[in-house]
Amino acid sequence: MERIGLMVHGKRKDAVACAAKAARFLQGAGIAVQAEEDAAERLPGVTPFSRATEKPDAILSLGGDGTLLRGAQAAVKWNIPLLGVNLGRVGFLAEAEPEDINDVLRSLLDGKYTLEERSLLSVQQGACRWLALNDVVVSRGGYARLITLDALVDGERAGRYIADGLVVTTPTGSTGYSLSAGGPIVSPHVDCTVITPICAHSLQHRPCVVPGNAEICLQLGSDAELRASLQVDGQSCADLSAGDSVRISKAPEKIQLIRTQPAQFFQLVRDKLAEWSR
Repeated sequence: MERIGLMVHGKRKDAVACAAKAARFLQGAGIAVQAEEDAAERLPGVTPFSRATEKPDAILSLGGDGTLLRGAQAAVKWNIPLLGVNLGRVGFLAEAEPEDINDVLRSLLDGKYTLEERSLLSVQQGACRWLALNDVVVSRGGYARLITLDALVDGERAGRYIADGLVVTTPTGSTGYSLSAGGPIVSPHVDCTVITPICAHSLQHRPCVVPGNAEICLQLGSDAELRASLQVDGQSCADLSAGDSVRISKAPEKIQLIRTQPAQFFQLVRDKLAEWSR
């Protein structure tokens, strides 16, 4: 590797300090370091992405899962792998903690790592398309009443939900919002998609696991007053009106996560959920 890009949680001093430490290590090893504009201004010798003449060979995310998901968008766009350093509360997707940063980077530069491939969801609403590593959420947002959503799986209606909304998640995202809403924990190696209602009005509505290659359509009810919000990986993407629909399917694109240690998914789940309950 010759160039590494940094994604930094700019509002956290510890993230900026960790980024500075990573940049010094990489520069000392002869690696060119790039970053987003605001981070590059605070890190000596780091080139902003906007002024770089070549794309990075990998992305290093320094923050919580939100920062990593932002890094995932760049990694997919450039078709490069992603490595996460967790400075957030839970950090299911991250590979390392801040105190391990030099050891992880040394392993990366020495080629002592593997690439773990994860599936993405393609999200279509009107003429717009987004990619989701974690989840797609249609929710009432700031709307005061419950919303009505029809969920269709390969054209067959799976349910009509009167709820705060629905979460459609990849196995990767099953430990996020879907889990908080009562969804299952899914191994990242399972080829499936999970539909989880958020605070459904009827107790008969339960999370539903469908094949990974299924096409899911979420359609907002026809009541003229209905409004909803579409979020993809935690980012607000669109406001929905009565009758609008969102189509979700497996994306042809994939993302590769850098692993410097053997993957132990259920050990990670036990450790992270124990932290979450503190």
